[in-house]
Amino acid sequence: MLVLETKNLTRRRVLRGAATITVAAGFGGLISPARAAEKITYLFPAPPLLPAFGPIQLAKGKGYFAQAGLDVSYAVGRGGVDVAKQVGAGNAPLGGIVADAPIVVRQNGVPVKIVCLFGGKGFMQLVVRKDSGIEKPADLKGKTITVMSYQDTTFYALLGLLASAGLTQNDVNIESAGPVGVWQMVATGKSAGMAGVPDWIPPVEAAGVAVNVLPTDEYFPHMAQAVAASDDTIKNRPELVRSFVKAALHGMKDIMDDADKAAADFVKFVPQWTGKEGQVKEAFAYYDKLVYPGQKVLGAVDPARVEKLQDFYLAKGIIQKKTPVDELFTNQFVT
Repeated sequence: MLVLETKNLTRRRVLRGAATITVAAGFGGLISPARAAEKITYLFPAPPLLPAFGPIQLAKGKGYFAQAGLDVSYAVGRGGVDVAKQVGAGNAPLGGIVADAPIVVRQNGVPVKIVCLFGGKGFMQLVVRKDSGIEKPADLKGKTITVMSYQDTTFYALLGLLASAGLTQNDVNIESAGPVGVWQMVATGKSAGMAGVPDWIPPVEAAGVAVNVLPTDEYFPHMAQAVAASDDTIKNRPELVRSFVKAALHGMKDIMDDADKAAADFVKFVPQWTGKEGQVKEAFAYYDKLVYPGQKVLGAVDPARVEKLQDFYLAKGIIQKKTPVDELFTNQFVT
């Protein structure tokens, strides 16, 4: 696994670590020894050991990418917005974002689209300590809330959640704490809650802290994680995108079909979780319940939801102008 912490990510640095393996004749086909696999680097918004990235890790570990003729290496960006910018700039062919990201960056000319959506509900959950007294978004006023980073789209989702209650970021103390501190501050009582994702809930509970989970999309139309590609990659490398998407959705379906088995497989591929299998199982169960449901076609984007979300961001001043909805996503690779 190649993991690069990126500040000023360049095409040369992102592409450096991909190794060569044999190519599959097609998704689910036989390996051909005569041809090299297509080497690509997938850019994560946070360390890839997180259960949030289960579909990708399962697709790699269980050989779905290899069967599709892909040799996938990893690199790490600085949150979803940074990933969207890097993918749009051509520094990586594909990357992981929260699906809000193209709404935020395309207004500034970044040519990136969603090509696959991991679920029909919202990724970010408002996770608060039960002893915080927070029962609804309006109760966040004056509280300290953690986010992974100010560049991550979960931060923008938090701004949207606050706006739904008539609040701004000036009404709340929002702390950027990184992918570990974001939940540790909740566990230690340094923050009342977090703009969190399902895999950050189990470690808080493992510390003996009772929490309440307020699903974001009950208050505004936040979206799930997604795979992003640039307009150029979509146009010139469509089979690459299609092969990657099909394999990644296979990994997601494994979690939906049997979250416990998928968690056991995940720990084999990400051994940092050895001894904490229960937390992975719990996280996958949260994804299966809170994030993955609601798609008529697995991986597909609902244009009405995108339009509603963009209208919301514009009305609340999170973006300054709208982008045509069909420039924000394509469902051509999931149907």
